Amino acid sequence: MAPDPVTPLPGAFPAASARNMALLVQLRWTAVIGQLLTIWFASDVLGIQLPLGQLVAVPALLTLINVATLVMDREREGYSYLELIAALMLDVIALTWQLYLSGGTSNPFTFLFLLQIAIGAILLPPSWSWIVAAFAVLLVGLLSFCFVPMGLPPALLAHPLRLYLTGSYICFFLIAALLVFFVIRIDRNRRQSDAALASLRQRAAEEDHIVRMGLLASGAAHELGTPMATISVLVRDWFQHPAIAAAPDLVEELHEMETELMRCKSIVSGILLSAGEARGENPAVTTADTFVRDFAREWNERSGGAVRLDNRIERDVPIVSDPALRQVIGNVIDNALDVSPDRVEVVAQIEAGMLVLTFLDFGPGFADDVIGRIGRPYVSTKGRPGGGLGLFLVFNVVRKLGGEVCVRNRDGGGAQVRLTIPVKAMAV
Repeated sequence: MAPDPVTPLPGAFPAASARNMALLVQLRWTAVIGQLLTIWFASDVLGIQLPLGQLVAVPALLTLINVATLVMDREREGYSYLELIAALMLDVIALTWQLYLSGGTSNPFTFLFLLQIAIGAILLPPSWSWIVAAFAVLLVGLLSFCFVPMGLPPALLAHPLRLYLTGSYICFFLIAALLVFFVIRIDRNRRQSDAALASLRQRAAEEDHIVRMGLLASGAAHELGTPMATISVLVRDWFQHPAIAAAPDLVEELHEMETELMRCKSIVSGILLSAGEARGENPAVTTADTFVRDFAREWNERSGGAVRLDNRIERDVPIVSDPALRQVIGNVIDNALDVSPDRVEVVAQIEAGMLVLTFLDFGPGFADDVIGRIGRPYVSTKGRPGGGLGLFLVFNVVRKLGGEVCVRNRDGGGAQVRLTIPVKAMAV
């Protein structure tokens, strides 16, 4: 269960290091409470003479260190192995001092060193774990010869072994309970880190797929550019031909051909744009309200009034109108119109610094066996070859802007796709 001994990249921290440091802080709080209760019980209940001032100073110091760690943790993303081992060494030294003042190895709580060694073996790479173990063994050896004897009352001096056995039983119970509790928590942190790593690998695979798809698309678009340029020249030449100029029907058809040709050029430009970065090549400065109204009006006209906007943006903010973002929004609306051609609703709002766009259709919704995989390449409910790439691009472009996509079926029927994008990612 030890972490991967591979050295993290410069500036990076070991996986789950922040959560593991939080567990060490919790363990230290447990030690503080346990030490104070033990000191009180041994002194007031059992009547053992102890240097109370020096013993109480240790939990007081650990409390200050915990508070300082919690304050520092607010600005930290993680901790290095050196910081983790330093935290463990601090706990080992604190335990050593407490045992030195309370009988050394004759104190049954000496076995608490095993807890520190076990946690070090779980949190640290093998070579670092051996440092903790060797240090603990060295300190136990020193405590065998250097310690302050406990001042036992006459009643306990008559049966010293009974006191030792009782303390050993309590120590064994503490070690067992703490090991189970903290090992479960540490293992959960490891599982979360593994899941996060798997997600990063999946994202890397998807981005690699986008790169390959972008190369293919850009290559095809460049190849189409030459024949379209030739056709455009021929159309202009035909406009000047006397026989065609004398036939109004042919002139009208040539105008339609020129319009469709311009549309093809626009599509090719869109393909080249999709092959680029998430930030478009020709972004324009606008506002969130204008951006939303523009794409809603465009799609309302193209759909014959089927796309309806519910604009709830109260405080408008300046943004960069990203052509790639407009394109993926078009993919969402186009997919919604395929299953709900008569009505698609778009709800726009800004919440907590996020531009939230919610698209509602009134179709059959997503199939149960598909909805959990929406956003992966070639996962589609339409059954077409190559289907699913539209939403795949939506997920990746929005994710590259720091946002997220939520897809679900609505209770009243139909599907909902929600895009949540940080406004600062589109800020001017």
